[in-house]
Amino acid sequence: MFKVDYKNLTLSFNEFHEVSDKDMPEYGEYCLLELKNGDYTAGGWYPSGNGRTKAGHFTRGTADTVDSEEVARWHSLARYDLSELLCDEEIGWINLGHEEEGARNVQFEGFKSFADRKKPKEEQFCLLIMKDGSLAAGRWNKWRHKAGGAFIYASALASHSSDKVWAWTPLSSDSVFEAEQEAESERRREKKMNKNPSADPELFKYGTDINVYYEKALEKLREEFPWATLPMMRKETPVWQIAPLHGKYVFGQIERDYYNDTDIVDPWTEGTTADEFIDFLCRYTHNAVEHANPEEKFKFGTDIKVYLDKAFDKVKKDYRWLDKKMLSKTWQYDIQEVDGDLEFVRRYYNEKEYSVYDVESAERFIEYVEYDYQSLALRENETVASYEPSFGHISLNGWNLERYVFYRLKSGDYKVSVTAGDRTTGGSREFFITPYCFEAGTYEEFLDRYLEIVPGYSFGLGKEELLQDKALKEFLGY
Repeated sequence: MFKVDYKNLTLSFNEFHEVSDKDMPEYGEYCLLELKNGDYTAGGWYPSGNGRTKAGHFTRGTADTVDSEEVARWHSLARYDLSELLCDEEIGWINLGHEEEGARNVQFEGFKSFADRKKPKEEQFCLLIMKDGSLAAGRWNKWRHKAGGAFIYASALASHSSDKVWAWTPLSSDSVFEAEQEAESERRREKKMNKNPSADPELFKYGTDINVYYEKALEKLREEFPWATLPMMRKETPVWQIAPLHGKYVFGQIERDYYNDTDIVDPWTEGTTADEFIDFLCRYTHNAVEHANPEEKFKFGTDIKVYLDKAFDKVKKDYRWLDKKMLSKTWQYDIQEVDGDLEFVRRYYNEKEYSVYDVESAERFIEYVEYDYQSLALRENETVASYEPSFGHISLNGWNLERYVFYRLKSGDYKVSVTAGDRTTGGSREFFITPYCFEAGTYEEFLDRYLEIVPGYSFGLGKEELLQDKALKEFLGY
């Protein structure tokens, strides 16, 4: 690595160019900028119009630009490779450009290095000496979940990683940096105020344990819903907590701001007393408790086999090839205790961790299992033939129909796959064409039944288009 002592190094920039119609950087060229107010920053030049005038802006990052009207002079950073100079340990002053008497120059010193565990302040714009000997600049953003960070220097978060930078020194302060400094000061003030928060005696007359307030609300809820439990109440999210805010305890909902590594507290403002908050908790969790009646949820008992058999028998009526040996290849269901309440849970066939399947009734749970078994049955039935109707451009609420394919399955049944998308995304769905459709006496009647499953207004092809396709009619056996 370079031998120069960066702590004692000064870079002297000479030969600044005046901002004028006849002397501007090349398109995209990255430059050190002297602003009309005397500050120094940097950016890549992007002219406006035909690019032959001084009109345009210097880009420092996404939505972070400096208009050319704010700039007095510029000096290209792209032209330098300091590698050889930085290998001479005797050098402490480097002139960039010819130094002429009376010519404008500016010096930068006070360089620091990540090697010494020195970091810029967040959003600070800095002049950089890169490890390859080139010069650059950028706005510092530390990485939130690992060591290091990057200097943002252009749009789309283009950046110089900290491990590519040999030494850095701050340029002038700007509005982005000042706003971050003010926000950081506010975070420090908030943290200091919240070290010993006060508690309003009317609002927290039952103490500062949120569980006490939930339990008192639970007592009231049980007057209407005898089955109510605390886990049921806490299904209504986000849950309420007691947290310090501006030096006082408040009832609040907390969202983690991972960008600034702080908590954002949204305080309760619908009342001023503890009992009013308890009444509010009853209203807030009412819906979750009302729809968690175990007599409805587990109306067929607590043996999961009963529910799975009901789902299997219903699916088996149409998906005749489905057998129970296949079920090991999909979700595995159970009923188990979670936080003191019985819940339907599921895991994939080779996983250990269960997740809660939150449903309000036995019938709803069985419907979800049916859908799972139907999808499994289609995956397990090999396709033996296909037919793709021809169609022109079809737009579906901003999405374009891309594929519409009928498949004959090994069992002799049929399914259809529909794919639609826009310029950036897309999706596909498969539909089983039930035996009920094929019980129709005529092809027209078949289409009427089929379009109840795959309606033309939702998926692109309607009765008029399908009726004209003689090859499709033959493919479907009519």
